[in-house]
Amino acid sequence: MTVGKAAVKVVRLGRISYLSALKVQQQHIKQHLESCSTSPNTLLLCEHEPVYTIGIRQAPYPPEEEQRLKALGADFFRTSRGGLITFHGPGQLVCYPVLNLGCFKKSVRWYVCELERTVIKMCSKFGIEASTSPDTGVWVGNHKICAIGIHCGRYITSHGLALNCNTDMSWFDNIVPCGIVGKGVTSLSRELGRDVPTEEAIPKLLEAFTEQFNCTLTYN
Repeated sequence: MTVGKAAVKVVRLGRISYLSALKVQQQHIKQHLESCSTSPNTLLLCEHEPVYTIGIRQAPYPPEEEQRLKALGADFFRTSRGGLITFHGPGQLVCYPVLNLGCFKKSVRWYVCELERTVIKMCSKFGIEASTSPDTGVWVGNHKICAIGIHCGRYITSHGLALNCNTDMSWFDNIVPCGIVGKGVTSLSRELGRDVPTEEAIPKLLEAFTEQFNCTLTYN
């Protein structure tokens, strides 16, 4: 662990396509890998247009399945993150931390656990009791409220977490979310019985992140 608190810059991208956000991530990763000086650790916050994404385990998703999902009106992307299929769309808060784990702890397992603990802590700020399970992500009972899928190369992280706030949950009916049979999905709105937009969740997520990662946030 480094001495003192690491600084993390918060960048709000607003509503953005998955491909555009991917390019922004790649730009920040490149800065980390090419810079001789310390590149800023960054949290990219956004919402996506409807899109289904799959991770590195792509065998269950042949081209026919890709076309079926695209016909529903969503984009489809094969990515380098861990995990199986999930959905991103309006009403879902997506957070892509592009961090140098050398500023924190050089352990991918530790990092994923800290992301899970961050979301659990954020849920507690809403009065929701969330937990982990043998399956990655954060759960309320048998329903996943936040999907987590990351990539880490040379201890630089990318991809991240997707928190259901007031997402249209019917998009998940077309898939087996994260490939986990027999479990469902939920959202902050569903758990609280009221509309919870992403704007309400952002401050609580950032507060939980600073507490869990022992860092300070800066804003552009």
